[in-house]
Amino acid sequence: MLIWGWQKRIHTLAMITLVCGNCGNPAAHALRKLVTKFTLFFIPLFPISTKHSLECTWCGASSNVSGDRVNELLAQANSGGMPGQYQQPAPQQPNAQWPQQPNAQWQQPNAQWPQQPTPGTPNADRQQY
Repeated sequence: MLIWGWQKRIHTLAMITLVCGNCGNPAAHALRKLVTKFTLFFIPLFPISTKHSLECTWCGASSNVSGDRVNELLAQANSGGMPGQYQQPAPQQPNAQWPQQPNAQWQQPNAQWPQQPTPGTPNADRQQY
């Protein structure tokens, strides 16, 4: 009696920062390799097929990658510069979205709201029991 079958293994080759085609977010993508091997008595002998895919870690979308593109992505992941990596644009001036001084109307206490009493003075508006 022969016991044969196949076994699938997933290997993560690299983590690359790319802009996702599905959600549009600049996120880490896992470059994965799926290897299907023929097994005899539960021992993997030789690969039957190999497939590569990119999976977005933000939305979980997955897309198949061709063999020649895999080499480009691995070279991009292993290089220091990583061309095509998303980078946020630098602001024009420091804290450009926040005003430097608070608005003048917020500097004056509002007359509609009662002021807190100073410590040690009795509260006239509080009822004594």
